Amino acid sequence: MKDVGVWIISKVVLHLSHPCCPNQVEIHKQHRQLSKYVRRTIENNEEAEIRPSKTYQSFISATWGQRELSFIEKDIRNYITKEVWNILELEDAKEFGASKAAYEYFEDVISFDTTYNTNR
Repeated sequence: MKDVGVWIISKVVLHLSHPCCPNQVEIHKQHRQLSKYVRRTIENNEEAEIRPSKTYQSFISATWGQRELSFIEKDIRNYITKEVWNILELEDAKEFGASKAAYEYFEDVISFDTTYNTNR
């Protein structure tokens, strides 16, 4: 309906109209994954304050290139945000529990560094 600027769908075909290129399959999210080795390396590099982009470049250098990896740089950043920082928060909570127990035993003062990690 050109006069109104509306399109009407008259037929839907639910199959690929072109072949899938195997060397570009890594682009699709369902095919990307971080192995246990990669996750551990990301955690170590984050603890050493190595930037995610440098971590990604190290993986590219260790393989034959970017196409050989089963993940992209954004996957590293997402893992750091969701998993690594979450682990650090849980460790902080455990340390707080130890401080509280020490206070109850020694009746001492608990102090908090409210500026820690604020610039990250």
